[in-house]
Amino acid sequence: MSKKYWLLKSEPEAFSIEDLKKSKNQTTYWDGVRNYQARNFLRDEMKVGDGVLFYHSSTEPTAVVGVCQVVNEGYPDHTQFDPDSHHFFPTATPENPVWYMVDIKLVKEFKRPVSLQEIKNNKKLQKMKLIQKGNRLSVMPVTKEEFDEVLKMGGL
Repeated sequence: MSKKYWLLKSEPEAFSIEDLKKSKNQTTYWDGVRNYQARNFLRDEMKVGDGVLFYHSSTEPTAVVGVCQVVNEGYPDHTQFDPDSHHFFPTATPENPVWYMVDIKLVKEFKRPVSLQEIKNNKKLQKMKLIQKGNRLSVMPVTKEEFDEVLKMGGL
């Protein structure tokens, strides 16, 4: 199985790269995804060792701020079972979970964030799903070439 590459979006007010840096072993679970296509990526396709671009959304500027690695493959998202969670999903049960998450570990924070505008302006990234019209997924695949180009832009 060949290594895959992903971009994960998070609003920094909810969970930022600074929060990840403070997490135990700089590792966290990626919970709260409530889109079926993104869920399928988490459940079926993301594997240990896959590369992850950590993207801050809903902020100015929106930007890729670091690189992570998948350290635990898809498993049921516990927040779907918790009635006190804003991610609660009443039809989900432990026997029949609907939503999944993975664990990621910080590899390195970028020396400088790579803004969405910089990505849009880079001719090598013109096919990147992030900049395609109508693509609002919080979990999306990227190619190895796109991943490597963004790392280079971020100073890694």
